[in-house]
Amino acid sequence: MQEKQAEQLYQELIDSYLASPHRKKVDVIQKAYNFACRAHEGVSRPNGEPYIIHPIEVALIASREMGLGSTSICAALLHDIIENTDYTVEDVENIFGSKIAQIVDGLTKISGGIFGDKASEQAENFKKLLLTMSDDIRVILIKICDRLQNMRTLDNLSDGKKTKVAGETLYLYAPLANRLGLNKIKTELEDLAFRYEHPDSYENICKKLAHTQEQRDELFAKFTDPIREALDAMGCKYVIKMRVKSPYSIWNKMRNKHVSFDEIYDILAVRIIFESPEPEDEVNECFRIYVAITKLYKSHPDRLRDWLSHPKANGYQALHVTLMSNQGQWIETQIRSKRMDEIAEQGFAAHWKYKEGTDEPNNEGELNDWLCTIKEILDDPQPDAMDFLDAIKLNLFASEIFVFSPKGEIITLPSGATALDFAFYIHTFLGSHCIGAKVNHKLVPLSHVLQGGDQVEIITSNSQHVQSEWLAFVTTAKARNKIQTQLRRANRDIQQKGLEMLRQWLKSHDLNLTTSAIRALCEAHGMEKQEHLLLDIGNGIITLSEQDLDHILGVVKKSKKGRWRRFVPFLKSKNDKDDADEFLTVQEGFDKDRACVISEDNINKYVFSHDCCHPIPGDDVVGYIDGNDHIELHHRSCQVVNRLRNTYAHRILAVRWNMRNDNDDLLFDAVIVIKGIDRKGIARDVALVIADQMDINIHKLSISSDKGIFEGRIEMRVHDREELTGIIDALKQIPDLTTVIREY
Repeated sequence: MQEKQAEQLYQELIDSYLASPHRKKVDVIQKAYNFACRAHEGVSRPNGEPYIIHPIEVALIASREMGLGSTSICAALLHDIIENTDYTVEDVENIFGSKIAQIVDGLTKISGGIFGDKASEQAENFKKLLLTMSDDIRVILIKICDRLQNMRTLDNLSDGKKTKVAGETLYLYAPLANRLGLNKIKTELEDLAFRYEHPDSYENICKKLAHTQEQRDELFAKFTDPIREALDAMGCKYVIKMRVKSPYSIWNKMRNKHVSFDEIYDILAVRIIFESPEPEDEVNECFRIYVAITKLYKSHPDRLRDWLSHPKANGYQALHVTLMSNQGQWIETQIRSKRMDEIAEQGFAAHWKYKEGTDEPNNEGELNDWLCTIKEILDDPQPDAMDFLDAIKLNLFASEIFVFSPKGEIITLPSGATALDFAFYIHTFLGSHCIGAKVNHKLVPLSHVLQGGDQVEIITSNSQHVQSEWLAFVTTAKARNKIQTQLRRANRDIQQKGLEMLRQWLKSHDLNLTTSAIRALCEAHGMEKQEHLLLDIGNGIITLSEQDLDHILGVVKKSKKGRWRRFVPFLKSKNDKDDADEFLTVQEGFDKDRACVISEDNINKYVFSHDCCHPIPGDDVVGYIDGNDHIELHHRSCQVVNRLRNTYAHRILAVRWNMRNDNDDLLFDAVIVIKGIDRKGIARDVALVIADQMDINIHKLSISSDKGIFEGRIEMRVHDREELTGIIDALKQIPDLTTVIREY
């Protein structure tokens, strides 16, 4: 039965490939399929199905959803061969040639340390993908296919692994898919990760979307009927589609804008996709349609987006206009050709469809510029995994502006880029010696934020050198990487001096220079990296003392308690504790794939990350094994843990609560932020609801007012999330209180 399933999937793969414009190299695909079947024979996945199902489905995504050719399909079928079987890269190269072997090698997970023993294996894998991607973009495209297939079958994994995979997907793979123009896949990756990260929120939004579907259908029909009549009269060949905002995008907007589902007005958008007889006439046709529909509906003057003349860096082209419907709602309308639509959904892979059916990728234009930036980052890798991933993400997330050089050349930069970013984009020497700039012929400082359409001229001086302060206002990965590289070179001698001073100081106290000694001093001086400690010692900022010696020897208690303040739930009983019981320590043999269950009996064994996200019972939380092998609890959407999980994925743990509802002894700090229209008695009304109606003790209440608008912050102690939600719902009933949100 299962063999028949594999054969059926493989036939779907062949049918998809034969329907594509690629050259019909079925023989090599059949050869790769037979080879993969033999290599994975007898091996099953966690759900019991034959392992070969996975590479076939990855290849099917590559063919059907990305439009890739035979080389990519073969590499997808073989992508787990080296990692999971006894075959080597040389074996693959001997049988299938160097190109397929190179891609398969780039897709193979590695062990060993580019970033050191404590670095995340995921960061290692991601770096190798990028290294190979700089030579062949298909490596990362197939890896995205692999990640999508894994996300579609995530139910088969343990809670801990679900948390890690979903977090990595949102942090890296979805932005990467977006940067490569894979809009459809990006959306699915986000929604699947959202479903596993926040299942309750995902289900709630899906239900609301289903409930409001009929209203959207009616609005879509009434809005598009006049448009269809106009386009028919013009003789256009077209289709009009409804685009509904994805659950993840809706949730993200609700969270970022602090609004409810009902307050999001751009859930519906309209796409007009036309067929153009001549490719060179596509832009003119877009504007012809634009003129026709703006005669029917009033357009929003500030929401016209022209991605025709200057496509996005991922190749996206379209004309966006926002129109006022007869029902009184603004509706974004996207106008694009069939070719533009395919590129919008399939990204740069779709470009190859228009390259005479070649299987070879053509990294042109903006994509090539982006890959060059990635190459520069990889040529001088950061010593820390977190820095490396942050540098890459600077390029993944940025929206774009277009600026001009003094000679009129168009330069694409991320939104928010400064004059210094522009200088480093042009040339490293220009950036390193930059003292200022002229923007639109006016003198501005290095930190000046550029706007779309600015003309920029850089002013330099040979006496200028890179400054550490520049890191505070550069936004591009290239500029940040170049500045950090030059600063490291300048600081290397000082660090070496500091290391020698530290060694002599330890020797004078009959101690050796050890990793534990350096770690203890970093903790004592509130530093995360030993490079910063040695730099301050070498510069004379830190003078080593007897207190440092005591800290190393463990004679006195730590003056600073690590990265997070160790928070213990407040106890209502008379036997309040100042310190927690000894924290749970993760030791060898600890099952990281099994969810940690937190109850009243063991809650003081965990570290609450109180300085960043204030988790309380009932919250969707994850655990993180800190440097002391204790388990910190973070809210799942906490930005701090999102960074940690993608650099130290092996330290992230699934967590679930098992707290009794009748336990009144444990209280947890929580903060609510309120906003509204100022009036007499508003503070009294708030206090009455919390203290009298809800019987909650307010720890601290602060309210400020300006021009008739007030903002307030309420600190209180609650038993769990359910009680906090009840307080928020009660506060929302107060007249003139417009916003009530929890502060994480």
